[in-house]
Amino acid sequence: MEHNQFDDKAQTAMRMLFEHFWILRAKQPEAYQFIREREKVIKRYVTDKLGFDLIVHQHFIKLEKIPVETKSWMGMQEFQEPRDYAIFCCALAFTENRTVDEQFLLTEICEDIKDLYPGDLPLDWTNYHHRKSLVRVIKQLEKLSILSVVEGEVEHFALNEEHEVLYEVTVYARYFMRSYPKDLMDYHSKEDIMQGEWDRHEAVDGRRKRVYRKLLLSPAVQRMGEDDPDFAYIRNYRNRLRDDLEEHTLFRFEIFKNVALLVAEEKKQELTLFPDQKAIMDVALHLATYIRDHQADYKPDTFGNIRISAVAFEQIITSLHEQYGAGWSKQYREGSIKQTQKELTETLKSWEMLQQDDFTKDYIIRPLLGRVVGKYPRKFVEEGMSQHEQK
Repeated sequence: MEHNQFDDKAQTAMRMLFEHFWILRAKQPEAYQFIREREKVIKRYVTDKLGFDLIVHQHFIKLEKIPVETKSWMGMQEFQEPRDYAIFCCALAFTENRTVDEQFLLTEICEDIKDLYPGDLPLDWTNYHHRKSLVRVIKQLEKLSILSVVEGEVEHFALNEEHEVLYEVTVYARYFMRSYPKDLMDYHSKEDIMQGEWDRHEAVDGRRKRVYRKLLLSPAVQRMGEDDPDFAYIRNYRNRLRDDLEEHTLFRFEIFKNVALLVAEEKKQELTLFPDQKAIMDVALHLATYIRDHQADYKPDTFGNIRISAVAFEQIITSLHEQYGAGWSKQYREGSIKQTQKELTETLKSWEMLQQDDFTKDYIIRPLLGRVVGKYPRKFVEEGMSQHEQK
């Protein structure tokens, strides 16, 4: 039964599409049907507001989520270096030349990837690090359901380059790559590819689509200059944006002088939210509280950014460890300050709450961090300090 009203269930269906690369009918039949029944209203909304394509196939449903600009956190989190991505692309080329359900051995894809690999230095499967890259890639292909395992485990390849695994190509392999307006060889950079996307939309509500994409795909939209056209649009049309987004999503729209964002007032399993359950979030929230409590020492610039030297930042983490460390997980309670700082900065960068100056190595606290705070109960803090002094 098809539904023509954008109701709460349509909201839920749209959230599924935003949070998943694709919905596979064979693996998620109920979700597939749930979205299919609300296909028209979702398609109308995402096309009009974001310029996204909703692809409904007999085997899957996929929302083509193209960002306004690429960010490091948008990559495949399991990948650790550029080589992983190059091998991944070579593996995709291998699967596109295979028929659905065609079986092959790990050595076959290894040989093809080695021949296709574009790096200055060739791949060497006797090299442990190269084999680990391939393992990460194959596991990602399995996770995306592009390949399915018939027999064996790819992890053993990391220890033995002669280890074999039997795979087969799935029906989804040829649909992973999206279609482009021009041949891929005509693009010379990722900027060219992104511009090709906007060439489709600039004539028809291009600014609105940029703003909706930023709000729905990024942790926040920060004002980047006095004449930032995207932020000016948000400020000028804030009431219209608030009404529309709060009607069609579960988020509450917020806008401040230098940042705009969407906030979830309740936790939903399918959402990626800050803070999550990772132990490093305790440290992140304590940092936010520290900056808030010491506003006199950390003055923001015109755009709400606070610059802190690398030495001063480490001193803050040390102070937080002394004050709150008793409540942190064992990893951060007993670990080194430098390792805690490293993991904290990686987390905050991924949430666009912090960045680092490449030249000075200063840390730049961004306005979004000022939106969160976290404190332990007073009694717990006092007891923790007392125990620390007794050691």
